Amino acid sequence: MSKTLTGSCLCGDVCYTVTGEPAHFYHCHCSRCRKASGTGHASNLFVKGSLTWESGEELVSRFKVPEAERFANTFCRQCGARLPRANEATGVVMIPAGSLDTEPGFEPEARIFMGSRAAWSCRRDDGLPEFDGYAG
Repeated sequence: MSKTLTGSCLCGDVCYTVTGEPAHFYHCHCSRCRKASGTGHASNLFVKGSLTWESGEELVSRFKVPEAERFANTFCRQCGARLPRANEATGVVMIPAGSLDTEPGFEPEARIFMGSRAAWSCRRDDGLPEFDGYAG
């Protein structure tokens, strides 16, 4: 089922549209997601589809952790808010759920990288499956 999701950064100067098939919705507790988000976990949607910058593309920056195979942080240079990133090789767009302006219409399916979860992070009694690394 194809969905269209829209979002923006904190200052509103960068706006985007993602269209495609939702694949996964995870709360990620890895140390990189914690550092990038400044919270106990990052809530990330993965959509097999395309990312279109509707406005502010010139404000979008990306930081790739050199030793990371998959991790990068895409953000607005003006306000610092996290933004989606597209992996052209796989055709998957990772959307930081907090950047959405529309409800995704589906719920998180698991907590991943619980093996590196901060002890002070959010409660774990929500019934979601938990994985020490990637789900599955």
